[in-house]
Amino acid sequence: MPAVRKATRELIRVFVDSYLYYTIETLDKNRSDQVTVDLKSNPFLYALLPDVPESAEVLSGFRYSTLGLDECARLIALDHHQAAVRSYATTGLVSRAAKSEIERQVSYFEAVAEQGNHAAKPTLEAMIEAVLGARRDDDLDERTIRADLYVLDKDGTEFFFEMKSPNPNKGQCLEVTQRILRIHLLRGKPRPAVNGYFAMAYNPDGPTRENYQWSISRTYMPFEQAVIIGEEFWNIIGGPTTFVELLEIYQEVGRNKAKYILDSLAYGF
Repeated sequence: MPAVRKATRELIRVFVDSYLYYTIETLDKNRSDQVTVDLKSNPFLYALLPDVPESAEVLSGFRYSTLGLDECARLIALDHHQAAVRSYATTGLVSRAAKSEIERQVSYFEAVAEQGNHAAKPTLEAMIEAVLGARRDDDLDERTIRADLYVLDKDGTEFFFEMKSPNPNKGQCLEVTQRILRIHLLRGKPRPAVNGYFAMAYNPDGPTRENYQWSISRTYMPFEQAVIIGEEFWNIIGGPTTFVELLEIYQEVGRNKAKYILDSLAYGF
């Protein structure tokens, strides 16, 4: 994918230039309340800024940034799938009864999770089945659903991704679960024809799914079915080597920008 690699590299370079320009222009170098950031918890950030001190104030801004990963995902997906769109909106008619069922399903899931009875939590498949089963054809309303990233595979399979931080709060977890159910209702199909996911571009706790430690995600979402982490996400986007290749591109940009970053931040390296 030479052309895609080149386009992705340019995208990251432009992102770094624009982000650093804004950050450096607004940075108060006399502030003493700097935030220490664990660079290695985000492999893409570490690839970009391996030599920047972890106490650097600029990192407190970078840690809340997407690092351009959402647009990288779209570019790569376009090379492997039929379509890929960020901030994708789809509109259709949905049953009010089924919408109410979504609220019931999410409320029940939350209640069971609060009780600590994880074995009793419904699976995502069971929740989707209940919502689709509650549909009527005499109570329809028009509704629009928006996804952070939409991918249409060449075989017609649809993917709707909510690209979020790997450390979401309880409200975000429940909201994404609700959105996934709304997507299935709007499309009127279960998995695997339609697939909604809470997508984390990287795992802050290690290379495998089993390493992931954020208990809120595991508690307040149907974690095994609704959440994809790191390489799992990038495998869908572009295949099994995508995660490693994308990291390499971030490293290339980081090496090329290292002196500029350090000189701009006046660390005297």
